Amino acid sequence: MKTLIATTALALAATTAPALAENWTMTTTWPSSLELIEIDRHFVKLANDMIPDDQLTIEFFDGGELVPAGEVFGAVESGTIQAGGDWPGYWAGRDSAFSPLATTSSLFNAIDYVNWIKEWGGAELYNEVYGKFGMVYLPYGVTNNESGFRTVDKPIRTTEDLQGLQLRLSGYEQGKLLEKLGGSQVSMAGGEIYQALERGVIDGAEFSTPNVDYSGGFQQVTKYWSTPGWHQSASVFGVMIKQENWDALSPETQEMLKVAADANLLWSLSFTEKRATEAYQKFKDDGIEITRLDDATLQNIQEQANATIEEVACENPLAAKVYASMISYLQDYAQWRDASAPFNLGRTPAGPDLAAIEGCAG
Repeated sequence: MKTLIATTALALAATTAPALAENWTMTTTWPSSLELIEIDRHFVKLANDMIPDDQLTIEFFDGGELVPAGEVFGAVESGTIQAGGDWPGYWAGRDSAFSPLATTSSLFNAIDYVNWIKEWGGAELYNEVYGKFGMVYLPYGVTNNESGFRTVDKPIRTTEDLQGLQLRLSGYEQGKLLEKLGGSQVSMAGGEIYQALERGVIDGAEFSTPNVDYSGGFQQVTKYWSTPGWHQSASVFGVMIKQENWDALSPETQEMLKVAADANLLWSLSFTEKRATEAYQKFKDDGIEITRLDDATLQNIQEQANATIEEVACENPLAAKVYASMISYLQDYAQWRDASAPFNLGRTPAGPDLAAIEGCAG
């Protein structure tokens, strides 16, 4: 009887004892020299402030301290680290469906991404795509329209000026669109752009919002800036979490991570817009010539972007599924957005053919 009681007591204690604290290692694709890393750092601080130490602690390392930027995905996938901050477009080589999860050409703005992620099914699609690789994904950062192209010797005032230029550009659909317009895509990590411009390896480059570009020192090695950033009308950032590490957390801790990500999503937009405004003036003060493409040129780019999106989507049913969801959102939201113009949130673009892309989604 004593043995039975003791065994029962031990079993009961095992089922009621608190779970051991989780200690995660997290890094990012961004080096400390680029201001985008502040989005990652802010999320980690929010999470560590909100979540008790006996449940979860996240130790954060700047990009490059643990693994090179291009290896963050693999480090999380293999379980070498538990979490990694990223820009989904870097993994389009693994699956082209990552591309629209990161950015779009002349389609979504930052508010569109937030709306779509939170209320139009976007969050589920992030997890479907990352889930193929054994990960959970929390979008926690968004920036609005990217700066545009910065060039060394030749200004870009029309699409004719793109002819023959070797330009650093990220994104799968973005590269195909640039080729349609006469330029050539050169891929390289953000930390390599400055030297490539300085040495004349490339004619120009895009990278991120004005504040991030300024932190990269591009005002020192370029003379001209062409706006707007039609190639990336907004960008999303987030954290990849190994599925088994996510599953080891209590539901309460998982919920707190989601709340931290949502709070960071809102903060990142206002933070980067304020910093972008300040950086725009700095570029002007430094003597950079800033030009804006005219509306007729942007309309032509929109049409070319639509055709490119349809081509890219139809190469991969999962990519088509993501794009179809995004375009469906645009059409649904357009009814209210256009009715409330000009007191609304952005524009409703004349985007790609939804029926054509839905047909490719299967």
